[in-house]
Amino acid sequence: MLGAGDIRRLMEAHGIGADRRLGQNFVTDPNIVRRIVSIAGVGPGSRVLEVGPGVGSLTLALAESGAKVTAIEKDPSLLGVLDEVLAHAPAEHPPVVELGDALDVEWEPFLAARSDGHPAPWTVVANLPYNVAVPIIVGLLEGAPSVSSMFVMVQLEVAERLCAQPGGRVIGVPTIRVAWHAEASIAMTVPPEVFTPRPRVRSAVVAMHRRPVPVEGVDEAAMFEMVGRAYRQRRKMLRSSLASAVPASAFDAAGVDPRSRPEELSVSDWGRLALELQRL
Repeated sequence: MLGAGDIRRLMEAHGIGADRRLGQNFVTDPNIVRRIVSIAGVGPGSRVLEVGPGVGSLTLALAESGAKVTAIEKDPSLLGVLDEVLAHAPAEHPPVVELGDALDVEWEPFLAARSDGHPAPWTVVANLPYNVAVPIIVGLLEGAPSVSSMFVMVQLEVAERLCAQPGGRVIGVPTIRVAWHAEASIAMTVPPEVFTPRPRVRSAVVAMHRRPVPVEGVDEAAMFEMVGRAYRQRRKMLRSSLASAVPASAFDAAGVDPRSRPEELSVSDWGRLALELQRL
């Protein structure tokens, strides 16, 4: 496993550094990556997708668990380091690293082509680039139904927003998008000193387990457009912020109080309201 000194030597030998523009912060504590792998519960036979492997610390730990790892990395300057690090992975479980941008991938075809004809579910385990973590998470939940669970490290503030409950101060549109597809919770927090470069904030691993959508038959695009409109005016009651889009009869039929503000609604409330709009 790679420690802080190993990572520094590797980066110096390859003449590279963390690129803040890409949100890169590499984990330097072997105990942290081992704990993430343990929390994810992956092992022999598991199919794991890692987004942003960086210098390969987590990738190596995942491979040593016996999981079959496919990693996608945007930064070509890291490929040489990854080749060197992953040469130490177990020969029977060599990780596959592919160059690509996770924001541009069509996930379900990508994963299907790497499943060897076996429809086993995928688990995402990743230390996500800070600046694009939320769109990557949402893209996987919405575009990759074969992903059954995700264990992703993000900034603690982002983790709290993704896992927020109705009525909470930090609940927002990303919360609703995640909750529509998965149960989310904070599995562990991570201090800044275990990264290089050291971030200014704490991080957290968010565990997400896919579940059926709360309300069947909903036009998701229309529902999230409505959610976005309400949250853009979150201080207003829904009867005001959605006045031009949602009639009083829809609120009544959905069992949603039009005097509510958006943060007071659960994901099921939004689903019922969207379904009633479709029926009008």
